[in-house]
Amino acid sequence: MCIRVATRGSALALWQAERVSSLLAEVIPGVEVQIIVVETTGDRDQTTPLEQMGGRGVFVKEVQAAVLDGRADLAVHSAKDLPAGETDGLTLAAVPERGDPRDVLVGSLLADLPVGATIATGSIRRRAHLAHHRPDLQFTGLRGNIGTRLEKARQADGAIMAKAALDRLGLSPDVVDPLDPAVLLPQVGQGALAVECRADYDLLPDLVGMDDPVARRAVDAERAFLMELGTGCDLPIAAHARPATDDVDGPDLLVTGAISSPDGAVLLREERTGPDGTAIGHAIARHLLDERGGADLLVRS
Repeated sequence: MCIRVATRGSALALWQAERVSSLLAEVIPGVEVQIIVVETTGDRDQTTPLEQMGGRGVFVKEVQAAVLDGRADLAVHSAKDLPAGETDGLTLAAVPERGDPRDVLVGSLLADLPVGATIATGSIRRRAHLAHHRPDLQFTGLRGNIGTRLEKARQADGAIMAKAALDRLGLSPDVVDPLDPAVLLPQVGQGALAVECRADYDLLPDLVGMDDPVARRAVDAERAFLMELGTGCDLPIAAHARPATDDVDGPDLLVTGAISSPDGAVLLREERTGPDGTAIGHAIARHLLDERGGADLLVRS
């Protein structure tokens, strides 16, 4: 049996596809895996800011299309790239084990940045949260693969990247400062993988065996927060869910969600705990929108 896995062609995306391939071999003994590389809109245009290209979805649409039109059986994504809600005809079959969801500052410790320091990042979420914490900071754009980003980091006082990306590629810059989610709340799904297949795929029950229960609960809660806000929102949106105690199999999740203005002047944040992470994700979003002024931020953006 051969399963065709669609992915982007970056070093990180290929690492993710290979990881899923190894998991497939565990849940379907004897399976052969063929990796199908797909170029996406986000890969072709590495200069335009992502929010101007449509934000979430620019790295996944063409990969999803390969599954829908039969060129591939599965699609592997970074979960943070998925838009809110499922794509018609596809289902989120599995969320394997999650990497470190935090962002990191490369090139300097946050506490050592001088007043007016310039930080390289292409993310409006990262800019907004850091500006809220340090209004003196300046920002410059950052696009491209991990190697390109590390090179550009040397041209600024520091650059923000995903810790999971560095970990997975075995990269260890000289100075790396993991940022506490209290300062920079991660993007929805950051550090997690997402495996999609057609909703009627006959091997769907087998693919569920790749699910990591802890990662799945957390990502479902974070995506519920995003879904309540809507796919078309270009505001800095962040959410992070984790087990509420050191017992990762405990019944409760601690879910944090945030909406901010693009300049970081306003940052609305809410944290709740409970057993139903999906319900909490929706509830936090509604609270921020209806009771904390988040709806006004959406209108003004």
